[in-house]
Amino acid sequence: MNEILKKPVQYLKGVGPKRAGILKKINILTVGDLLYHFPREYQDRSNICPAQGLEHGRVATVMGRVLYARELKPRRGLTIIKLALDDGQGVFFAVWFNQKYVIKQYPPGTMLLVTGKVDKSYRGEIQLQVIDCEVTGESHQALHGGGIVPIYPLTEGISQKYIRSVMQYALQETASLRDFIPEHLLVKYRLPGLKKAISSIHRPENENDIRQARRRFIFEELFLLQLALAKQRKKIKRQQKSHRYPEGNGRLVEAFLKQLPFKLTADQIKVWNEIRGDMESSYPMNRLLQGDVGSGKTVVSALVLVKAVEAGLQGALMAPTEILAEQHYLGLSRWLKPLGINTALLTGSIKKSRREKLLAEIERGEVQVLIGTHALIQDMVSFKQLGAVVVDEQHRFGVKQRLALQAKGNLPDVLVMTATPIPRTLALTVYGDLDISVIYHLPPGRRPVRTYHVTHRAINDVYRLIRREVKNGKQAYIVCPLVEESEMLDVQAAVDLADRLSGTVFRDLNVGLLHGRMKAGEKEAVMIEFRDGNIDILVSTTVIEVGVDVPNATVMVIIDAHRFGLAQLHQLRGRVGRGRSQSYCILVADPKTEEGRQRMAAMVNSGDGFVLAEEDLRLRGPGEFFGVKQSGLPEFKIASIIRDRRAMECAREEAAVLIEKDPELQRPEHQLLAQELYHRFGKNEKLLNIG
Repeated sequence: MNEILKKPVQYLKGVGPKRAGILKKINILTVGDLLYHFPREYQDRSNICPAQGLEHGRVATVMGRVLYARELKPRRGLTIIKLALDDGQGVFFAVWFNQKYVIKQYPPGTMLLVTGKVDKSYRGEIQLQVIDCEVTGESHQALHGGGIVPIYPLTEGISQKYIRSVMQYALQETASLRDFIPEHLLVKYRLPGLKKAISSIHRPENENDIRQARRRFIFEELFLLQLALAKQRKKIKRQQKSHRYPEGNGRLVEAFLKQLPFKLTADQIKVWNEIRGDMESSYPMNRLLQGDVGSGKTVVSALVLVKAVEAGLQGALMAPTEILAEQHYLGLSRWLKPLGINTALLTGSIKKSRREKLLAEIERGEVQVLIGTHALIQDMVSFKQLGAVVVDEQHRFGVKQRLALQAKGNLPDVLVMTATPIPRTLALTVYGDLDISVIYHLPPGRRPVRTYHVTHRAINDVYRLIRREVKNGKQAYIVCPLVEESEMLDVQAAVDLADRLSGTVFRDLNVGLLHGRMKAGEKEAVMIEFRDGNIDILVSTTVIEVGVDVPNATVMVIIDAHRFGLAQLHQLRGRVGRGRSQSYCILVADPKTEEGRQRMAAMVNSGDGFVLAEEDLRLRGPGEFFGVKQSGLPEFKIASIIRDRRAMECAREEAAVLIEKDPELQRPEHQLLAQELYHRFGKNEKLLNIG
């Protein structure tokens, strides 16, 4: 590897142990870390102005010779140091506050390049309140002025002046740097080499230097990530699974399709063919299935499980909450039981006696399809032959949990699903090790949900709409606001609202309550009552966000909707509009921020989850959109998956081509690349087997 990049920063000139400890706070441990500590912005200080013509309030750079120093003490605790300088056209004053050392540091006769804010308010003097200052004979030799000057992210104890100085020492040690990006890619995309890019980003001569260096490092960052993911994908594809499936739709799959009360949509058929092709191959499937709320992902997941059972294997479906797991169990049982498929539910709240019996049945292979929560990945759960795994609402799980379920079988086929539409660039980043299938269109007959944004002053009109729908035999949800990141407080808000509504506005109607702290049996009893129509209005926390399917519910009211992200609002809206009647989503909110107002407008104007996902990503950024810790999303230094979409696509394509030719990066021309890849991703939990 380029040895200079691994050199501890402590041994760089101007650093030492103490300052190395401070630099560690901003993750600078090596010279490489320092060189990859990129400026957050630049200031053009190339225009050296005579002091006489400067405007009050602007920031300017002036060069002059020190004439004398003046020390003022206008009040206790404040010392003002003023150096009089001659720029050849007149005298101006450089001003510092509480920095007496500058008198000795810059004695008369010293040539200084000063950058500061112009102040003409004191007795007609031209003063510069100093931002940067350095001794220099020629402006083009200066580090802190006289050209385009980098401004870096800092921490306490480190100044811009200091980091520019040590960066200069680091740049002097880059002469032997060798590039790890293949030469043909640098030529193809007209990117500068590593040495040139590092020099240009820290000491640019012009704006084009900055632009080209940034292009290089954006591509480098995305290319290395996509290379790591492509390497992982290739590794998975080389592992042959022990189980096999008969080709085509077998007798059991055909029987399943025949009993459905609807025909698969064109999107569902296309996706099923992709999945079936994966399952019938010699290598394990690792596929992400995306689809908007109500697009019919569940029926596709059922086909995966049925195909596994038909091959004499077991299938498992893992969901993030007990409510969703129970919902899947009830729905899939209705489809699978008539086919003679034994389906079971395993959650944390199942009684011990039932659990022990169930675990034995799973181990003997008597349970053919197991549905559950995180309980599925506990040590005591042992399958006879697990062939297919479905992970629902994948973004609610960590990477380790998905891998733990896969480890229950011998390279099982894995389908991960999400009803949170993910913009393509984000999917390629987070799920780059998976193949991706998308169901774009909803089944025919679904009427768009009419969405309205109202303020709290219109709440009585909202209640009248609910009453009208209930009078017509329909049902409604009212979702309580997110009080804060506290389930206890959110539950209390739901309890209070349900009590108030059942005692006042809706005292003649049946008001139910659902929240995450209720026991599983209580939650199931409430959902059965609601599904059976015995509850008119269900007051709930966000536990109903995914998986709850009551076609008779036509009204979704979300209180303080501005507290929710767009993806969550769209999920909640997806709980209605599941039947053939017109449905409504009412966002009750008084947003105080522009972002909040934009979210409300986006919800009113679009029912397309993919459009909303793009907007959510734009408004909130990838970390907020998709929980960085859960998703394994890397933190980029310079690239942006929102801005740099095209670069991401190019990086993915090039990585795929390179790994196809040299899967282990063993060719001599790829050795530096392999070392850099391990350096960046070798310990990343998302890419466990990268080395």
